[in-house]
Amino acid sequence: MELKQHNISMQSITLNKHIAQAGVCSRRKAALLVQEGWVRVNGIIIKDPGFRVTSNDIVAYQKRALVAEKPIYIVLNKPRRIITTCADEQGRATVLDLLPESLQSSGLFPIGRLDKETTGLLLLTNDGALAQHMAHPRYKVQKIYQVTLDRPVPEEVMQYIRRGIRLEDGMIRVDTIEYAYQDDASYVRIGLHSGKNQIIKRIFKKFNFWVKKLERISYAGLSTKGLASGEWRHLTKYEVSALKKIRNTM
Repeated sequence: MELKQHNISMQSITLNKHIAQAGVCSRRKAALLVQEGWVRVNGIIIKDPGFRVTSNDIVAYQKRALVAEKPIYIVLNKPRRIITTCADEQGRATVLDLLPESLQSSGLFPIGRLDKETTGLLLLTNDGALAQHMAHPRYKVQKIYQVTLDRPVPEEVMQYIRRGIRLEDGMIRVDTIEYAYQDDASYVRIGLHSGKNQIIKRIFKKFNFWVKKLERISYAGLSTKGLASGEWRHLTKYEVSALKKIRNTM
């Protein structure tokens, strides 16, 4: 028995995209699942990732029906002492607690992490395919941080960091580093694409500086402009398109 292929005009999407939007995996991995015969549409195994399905079709993986969620993209200005996770075993406040209940149940999760004391821009989505691409090192998504140090940073140290430094887990090269203010060298703005744990703090620790405050002010060209600490907003269609363009250029 064969299923009739839906026409594109019927508000259909490809099978692998449906699986990704249901939060199972990325589109690429979803395509492999389909090709290997793990996915059924209306009870029939479909091996074509490009097969188009609509909301009237029942798509099942491992005997579980998959519902493609409407993609949601949110930028949040994370405050201090909020955990970057969807749930916390110790009952501490998480970034999802800052959102309305209607969004908390939408399958949202953060892209990347900010530790408890780090503030600033955090992107949340239920688009699993986009999240995996954004977090992958090969896409070199730039992050910009404003760093407050315990004392002024000499230009000599800035030059060392610009040339690249070796940490315990390998070489680190920043994209940009500059003083945030002309009259106070304790404030530094640094841009990089590395996602290594505690990377900013470890860079300055190598030169015996202590990071008093760390704020991410930009991620993939997005900013928290107009958002007070703890506030959030939906991304515009233009911003979502720009994020997807980063993925498609690789």
